[in-house]
Amino acid sequence: MFRTDNTTSHSLPASRGRGTALLAVAAALALLTAGCTGSNDSAADDDPRAKTTLTLWHGWSAPAEVKAIEDNVKRFEDRHPNITVKTIKNMTDAKIQQALRAGGSQAPDVVASFTTDSVGKFCDTGALVDLGPFLKKAGIDAAKVFHKPLLDYTRFDGNQCALPLLNDAYGLYYNKDAFKKAGIAAPPKTWSEFEQIAKKLTRHRGDGYEQLGFMPNYHGYETTSMHYAAQWSPTYFDAEGKSNVAKDPAFAKMMTFQKRLVDSLGGFAKLEKYRNTFGDEWGAEHPFHTGRVAMQLDGEWRLGMAEDAGVGFEIGTAPLPVADELAADYGMGYLSGTIMGIAATSKKQNAAWELVRYMTTDTAAVVAFANGIRNIPSTVEALESPGLRFDPRFRTFIDIAKHPKSSTTPAQVDGGAYQVTLQDLGYRHESGKVKDLQAGLAETARQIDVDIEKQK
Repeated sequence: MFRTDNTTSHSLPASRGRGTALLAVAAALALLTAGCTGSNDSAADDDPRAKTTLTLWHGWSAPAEVKAIEDNVKRFEDRHPNITVKTIKNMTDAKIQQALRAGGSQAPDVVASFTTDSVGKFCDTGALVDLGPFLKKAGIDAAKVFHKPLLDYTRFDGNQCALPLLNDAYGLYYNKDAFKKAGIAAPPKTWSEFEQIAKKLTRHRGDGYEQLGFMPNYHGYETTSMHYAAQWSPTYFDAEGKSNVAKDPAFAKMMTFQKRLVDSLGGFAKLEKYRNTFGDEWGAEHPFHTGRVAMQLDGEWRLGMAEDAGVGFEIGTAPLPVADELAADYGMGYLSGTIMGIAATSKKQNAAWELVRYMTTDTAAVVAFANGIRNIPSTVEALESPGLRFDPRFRTFIDIAKHPKSSTTPAQVDGGAYQVTLQDLGYRHESGKVKDLQAGLAETARQIDVDIEKQK
């Protein structure tokens, strides 16, 4: 994931800005592949009780976010007076990957990355150490500490090379004033209901819109194919690790619905023209903030951002709709988050583990950090903690995070490249360039398999 200078969250999506960032992530991961950082067991013999200094690289840079992580680090140092932690802020994934590849004294001991799509490569190349032995020695059962989707995006091929550090959940924001004016009593629970409500909320003006019920296009900020697809409970890869996008009907159903929604709200060209007038996704002129779009697919951070922007209407939150045939699973959603791991080149891995363990598994630490940057806690216990402080509407996203059917995109050796390939098909399909969707999915699956095989 990637961060913004807004103080409400850490992720742009995967995660905030997940769709637009995937190409950059895949390119950066290629650099990591070019130079493996070495063995995981070369430097784990330090004494964690000895006086030492650790370097932690993270991506936060906004003052409130930096303060939140530094406050947590200070609490760790109070517990471990022999360990000093030097934090380096505003470190992008590209910088982290370059440092892990190069190693040396300038490389970090611990990293916090916003890009869950990096995990497959981090694990496969050995850039981050397998935390399995550390967890076992500490008597920590990760399956009991974290919900399964979070483990799915922090491990690859049996290697738990990272742990979750806070969580992101995607849901639906809606303009309650616009709903009331249109006579809509409640947010939709199924996609068929959603389509009708989106049309009812849309007011056309000439070749544009006075108000758009929902921006369905894949370039519409968080309306990526991955975020949509989660509401059809997809399986991205089969048991042999081959792409499943052509075999699992969830993907065809998702893309068929999305294209129908595009057509029913005015067509691709008209929607794209309107979308090109939108304000910055991370600024006060976001189209949901200004009332130009009545419903928005987004992560938990949007609530704080919208309130900070001083919107002139009442905001409602709800889970995203689900496929009509999955109505019983309403409440689920797409999950992502920040990851934390130990550099394989670190000579202080046992001390580094103490920091990672504290930041990711200590309930009080996780709750304090979640409160500090208004993200969702990442552990089962923290999600239930009475110490959480949040707007009641934030409860929607906590419930999505806890829902047993919520899911994520699995880690893969090619990073997020397989998602870029699927998204590219989505762009061509929504614009009408792909006439035979099933053939397009079959070709996409073949390309994903070829790209993954090249990484092995």
